Amino acid sequence: MANYKNRTVNLNKPFRTPKQSKKFAVYVKNPKTSNVIKVRFGDPNMSIKKNQPARKKSFLARHKCSTAKNRTTARYWSCKAWKWVKMKDFFLNLSKMQKS
Repeated sequence: MANYKNRTVNLNKPFRTPKQSKKFAVYVKNPKTSNVIKVRFGDPNMSIKKNQPARKKSFLARHKCSTAKNRTTARYWSCKAWKWVKMKDFFLNLSKMQKS
Protein backbone atom coordinates (compact mmCIF):
# COMPACT_ATOMS: atom_id res chain seq x y z
CA MET A 1 0.00 0.00 0.00
CA ALA A 2 1.16 3.49 -0.86
CA ASN A 3 -0.18 6.99 -1.34
CA TYR A 4 -0.85 8.43 -4.79
CA LYS A 5 -2.41 11.89 -4.98
CA ASN A 6 -3.75 11.63 -1.42
CA ARG A 7 -5.27 8.18 -2.00
CA THR A 8 -4.14 4.80 -0.72
CA VAL A 9 -3.42 2.45 -3.63
CA ASN A 10 -2.15 -1.09 -4.13
CA LEU A 11 1.26 -1.32 -5.75
CA ASN A 12 2.09 -3.66 -8.65
CA LYS A 13 -1.51 -4.83 -9.10
CA PRO A 14 -2.89 -4.04 -12.59
CA PHE A 15 -6.49 -2.93 -12.90
CA ARG A 16 -8.86 -2.04 -15.72
CA THR A 17 -9.43 1.59 -16.63
CA PRO A 18 -12.86 1.92 -18.24
CA LYS A 19 -13.47 4.93 -20.46
CA GLN A 20 -9.77 5.88 -20.39
CA SER A 21 -7.11 6.16 -23.07
CA LYS A 22 -5.61 2.78 -22.12
CA LYS A 23 -7.06 -0.60 -21.15
CA PHE A 24 -5.08 -1.19 -17.95
CA ALA A 25 -3.13 0.77 -15.37
CA VAL A 26 -0.89 -0.09 -12.45
CA TYR A 27 0.64 1.90 -9.60
CA VAL A 28 4.37 1.37 -9.12
CA LYS A 29 7.07 2.97 -7.02
CA ASN A 30 9.78 4.64 -9.05
CA PRO A 31 13.10 3.41 -7.60
CA LYS A 32 14.97 6.55 -8.70
CA THR A 33 12.66 9.09 -7.05
CA SER A 34 10.74 6.82 -4.62
CA ASN A 35 7.50 8.41 -5.86
CA VAL A 36 4.43 6.37 -6.77
CA ILE A 37 3.50 6.67 -10.44
CA LYS A 38 0.64 5.37 -12.54
CA VAL A 39 1.65 3.37 -15.62
CA ARG A 40 -1.05 2.91 -18.28
CA PHE A 41 -0.80 0.27 -20.97
CA GLY A 42 -2.84 -1.68 -23.51
CA ASP A 43 -4.99 -0.64 -26.44
CA PRO A 44 -8.66 -0.46 -25.34
CA ASN A 45 -9.82 -1.39 -28.86
CA MET A 46 -7.85 -4.63 -29.09
CA SER A 47 -8.09 -7.95 -27.29
CA ILE A 48 -5.18 -10.07 -26.12
CA LYS A 49 -5.14 -13.37 -27.99
CA LYS A 50 -2.65 -15.11 -25.75
CA ASN A 51 -4.32 -18.49 -26.33
CA GLN A 52 -2.92 -18.53 -29.87
CA PRO A 53 0.74 -19.61 -29.58
CA ALA A 54 1.85 -18.00 -32.84
CA ARG A 55 0.46 -14.59 -31.85
CA LYS A 56 1.92 -14.84 -28.37
CA LYS A 57 5.35 -15.75 -29.71
CA SER A 58 5.22 -12.90 -32.23
CA PHE A 59 4.18 -10.33 -29.61
CA LEU A 60 6.84 -11.41 -27.13
CA ALA A 61 9.54 -11.26 -29.82
CA ARG A 62 8.35 -7.94 -31.30
CA HIS A 63 8.37 -6.21 -27.92
CA LYS A 64 11.56 -7.94 -26.72
CA CYS A 65 9.81 -9.13 -23.58
CA SER A 66 12.80 -11.16 -22.43
CA THR A 67 14.64 -7.90 -21.70
CA ALA A 68 11.75 -5.95 -20.13
CA LYS A 69 12.88 -5.47 -16.52
CA ASN A 70 11.84 -1.91 -15.62
CA ARG A 71 8.49 -1.93 -13.78
CA THR A 72 7.94 1.76 -14.48
CA THR A 73 7.41 1.16 -18.22
CA ALA A 74 4.30 0.18 -20.12
CA ARG A 75 6.37 -2.36 -22.04
CA TYR A 76 7.09 -4.36 -18.89
CA TRP A 77 3.42 -4.56 -17.88
CA SER A 78 2.19 -5.23 -21.40
CA CYS A 79 4.60 -8.15 -21.72
CA LYS A 80 3.52 -9.42 -18.33
CA ALA A 81 -0.14 -9.26 -19.42
CA TRP A 82 0.59 -11.83 -22.10
CA LYS A 83 1.86 -14.18 -19.41
CA TRP A 84 -1.03 -13.78 -16.91
CA VAL A 85 -3.12 -16.86 -16.26
CA LYS A 86 -6.48 -16.68 -14.56
CA MET A 87 -6.45 -18.90 -11.49
CA LYS A 88 -9.89 -20.24 -12.39
CA ASP A 89 -8.59 -21.44 -15.77
CA PHE A 90 -5.50 -22.88 -14.10
CA PHE A 91 -7.53 -24.98 -11.69
CA LEU A 92 -9.92 -26.11 -14.45
CA ASN A 93 -7.00 -27.32 -16.57
CA LEU A 94 -5.41 -28.98 -13.55
CA SER A 95 -8.59 -30.91 -12.74
CA LYS A 96 -8.91 -32.03 -16.37
CA MET A 97 -5.32 -33.29 -16.33
CA GLN A 98 -5.90 -35.25 -13.11
CA LYS A 99 -9.01 -36.98 -14.53
CA SER A 100 -7.21 -38.28 -17.61
